[in-house]
Amino acid sequence: MASLNVGSLGEFLREQRRQAQLSLRQLADAAGVSNPYLSQIERGLRKPSAEILQQLAKALRISAETLYVQAGILDERDRGEVETRAVILADPTITEGQKQALLQIYESFRKENGLGADPDAGHGEPSPSTN
Repeated sequence: MASLNVGSLGEFLREQRRQAQLSLRQLADAAGVSNPYLSQIERGLRKPSAEILQQLAKALRISAETLYVQAGILDERDRGEVETRAVILADPTITEGQKQALLQIYESFRKENGLGADPDAGHGEPSPSTN
């Protein structure tokens, strides 16, 4: 697992919160965390879990993968693949079967290009690596 840089994660979260025009309390309420805990995350004093990052991302309406990369949970090089999967899985205009077919085609192209397959391919939401 990449090293955690909580200072830059906190700064990034604060900036995202400000861009969303949310107070600390509003974001804490929307994410289901305490106001003091969120403040500590923003100041770089606490290391949030992947679950908390996911809740914060949902409240901020950004991808959880973006926060995972900021927190060092997910490598930057993996981000494109994870985001591609997330976009396909989140598309409300196609059926679940179509989503799975697209993911299978995507994987076959990745294999053909020597990038290998993701062991979690086609199994719902991408999850952060725990190496």
